[in-house]
Amino acid sequence: MKPGLEPGQRAEIQRRVTADMCPHFDGALVHPTYATWTMVHHMEVAGRMLLAPHLEPHEEAVGAHISVDHKAPAPIGSLVTVSAEVESNDGRKLICRVAARVGDRLIGAGRFTQAILPRDVLARRIAQGAPDPPSGMA
Repeated sequence: MKPGLEPGQRAEIQRRVTADMCPHFDGALVHPTYATWTMVHHMEVAGRMLLAPHLEPHEEAVGAHISVDHKAPAPIGSLVTVSAEVESNDGRKLICRVAARVGDRLIGAGRFTQAILPRDVLARRIAQGAPDPPSGMA
């Protein structure tokens, strides 16, 4: 990992809530508000923005853990600001504090961990976890 990814560094994205960002189950809109899974996705995007410039060409990162409390709604049309801030980085694991806000109102907060590993190791792990191809397809 390239040096320079230190505690306190931040990345931030903004997204306007649209209907496709709301919870849908079996094709039906449940609430016209920012879904928890969309918030988590945006938190991962912000964390990746911090990490990506520091990865070496032979390295990749994968999400290893996320814990988020969804504290308040953000209706369709709200402008959500999602941030990730480095809490710690040991070169093998990056931990970020993540938050989502609408204006000054906190709507979600938690922690996000990315594991950093060699690309060849990741490829091997993915291959080991892949299902067997259907009969006659190998």
